[in-house]
Amino acid sequence: MAEFELIPHPALPRGPLNRVTVTAERPSRDLLTLHYHVAGAIDAVLWPVPIAPAFTDNLWQHSCFEAFIAPGAGDDYTELNASPSGGWAIYEFDGYRDGMRNSQTAQYENEGWRMAPDAAELTVSLTLPLLADGTVWQVGLTAVIEAKDGTKSFWALTHPTDTSEIPDFHNRDCFTAELAAPTAA
Repeated sequence: MAEFELIPHPALPRGPLNRVTVTAERPSRDLLTLHYHVAGAIDAVLWPVPIAPAFTDNLWQHSCFEAFIAPGAGDDYTELNASPSGGWAIYEFDGYRDGMRNSQTAQYENEGWRMAPDAAELTVSLTLPLLADGTVWQVGLTAVIEAKDGTKSFWALTHPTDTSEIPDFHNRDCFTAELAAPTAA
């Protein structure tokens, strides 16, 4: 288990939050558990209204938590969009923004969304059978936060230096977390 702190995109508004962290755990070769924790003026964030848990496109256009998982070698990767609303999406790519398709094998579980006046948390788990052979996953952890005033902040482990005002979470330079597969006991 490792905890990571996300940073806001330097060229865009920070928004109402002052801290975003993600705890990531890879308890088995094909399982990833993510615990997103945000702190700040929670009531100034435009949180999506709850819906029945379901696959939902375009979640990234509003407050949403994301992860980009690459099996290490190769250009392919998987993208998770997890909304506090209960909506989710998992996409697979052959390369940088190439060959996007809905995952037919990944499984998603929302383990809970909690809000308090100064913090909010979302915990999710993904089963990723197509990535189980990857000894070390390269992971990008991100969040899009929409404020009630309509501005958006974009949080990531790092932001590519070659993009001044355009967040690009798909850029492999953002996949800086490494999660090793557990070793057999």
